[in-house]
This record gives sequence, C-alpha cells and structure tokens, in this order.
Amino acid sequence: MTERVISSSDDKQEEDHASGHRQRLKDRFMRAGREAIQDYELLELLLFRSIPRRDVKPLAKKLISEFGSVAEVLGAPLARLRATEGLGDSTALDLKLVEAAGRELAKGAVKKRTILGSWTAVIDYCRASMAFEAREVFRILFLDKRNALIADEIQQTGTVDHTPVYPREVVKRALEVSATAVILVHNHPSGDPTPSQADIAMTRQIVEAGKPLGILVHDHIIIGKNGHTSMKGQALI
Repeated sequence: MTERVISSSDDKQEEDHASGHRQRLKDRFMRAGREAIQDYELLELLLFRSIPRRDVKPLAKKLISEFGSVAEVLGAPLARLRATEGLGDSTALDLKLVEAAGRELAKGAVKKRTILGSWTAVIDYCRASMAFEAREVFRILFLDKRNALIADEIQQTGTVDHTPVYPREVVKRALEVSATAVILVHNHPSGDPTPSQADIAMTRQIVEAGKPLGILVHDHIIIGKNGHTSMKGQALI
C-alpha cells in the first residue's frame, strides 16, 4: 500500500478551508446572533481567539460531550479544563476569563436595582455564579429597606452535599451591614434543586432568628444545574 505524501499544497488547502469555515461562522453569528449557531459552534468562536491556526471543531464537540453544555464548560474547574487533551493552560484560562466576564454581566443586572422587581436577573446571576460549583456554597444577598442590594457575600463553602450554616451568624452579619432583609441562596452540586429537610429546617431557624430584630427572609433559592427551587414559591417558608 502506497502512503500518501502530504505536500505543502495540501497543508495550504486545509488552512484555507479552516479559514473559510471560521469566517463563515463569524459572519453567521454577526448576522443572526446566538440563536443561529449551535453550542459547539459558540465554543468554536471562543476557541478561535486562543487557537488561531488549528481546526477547533473536534475540540469544541469533545468539550460539549465531556462537560454537557457551554455553561458547564465555562463553569468547569480550571484544573479539569487544563487536563483536557488539546486545550492547554492558556486556552483554559481564556475560557475561565469568559466565565468571569459573564458573572460580572449577570451581577450588573442586579446591582443597584430593586431586587424583588428584578427577580429573573437575580436567578440568572445566582445560576451564573453557583450552578456549576463542585461543592455546596451558601450565599446571602443583603437588602436595604427599599429591597436594593447592599452586599452579596458567600458565607460558607462546604462539601459536595453539605454546607454548615449558623442562623445566628447570618443574622449578625445582616445587622453589621444594616440590612433589613435577606435572600438566601445555595447550590446543589448533584444538579437536583429539591430542598432537603435539613435545608428547610435551617431556613426556618434563620427566619425565626431574624424576626425579633426586624430582619426578613424573602426567600431561600436552591440552584441546580438544570433549574432552581424557591422555598417561598413552594410555601416552605
């Protein structure tokens, strides 16, 4: 069997084809936006910036297959991205920078606004910040008397299925920042946002601890990879 010798002209044809594909994909995105491209194509567009000369379609498809979605690729730990064959340290860092920029965009939609009047933006921000964390994170949004955001703080980081939360510490911190209401948020790394009995009991303890001091718990939101649960919406508090 005769081996095919790859000539410089073959390399040039491949490079021209890749360049044409990149331009066509860019043009389609510019013309019609995000809805006109598939998930792996969005990743391709991101990877173009970091890997200028290689066909990145196979890598983009591999990342979607391994992690599940664009959001899960961006939300993956840096160490896992760096360990992905074909990605490299620099490209992994670029993807994490895109994730960080997305978080800031979501946060900007919440900051200095009436939280209860921007509920969709609140959920989007919480999902961007927490949905793909590998461990449970307990976050508190502190609100003033107009329900505007005073502070957004992570109080505890736990394990894959538990975060220690102390009601007195929640109320103490609310008093320190002069908050009159809070929204509690934590994630379930398992992906299922259904509140556990421990979640419900802890939330009710915080509600009771805050009442005598005039601190209202508006809601406790549990974030999962595929959705969220509002305890207020479920009439659990």
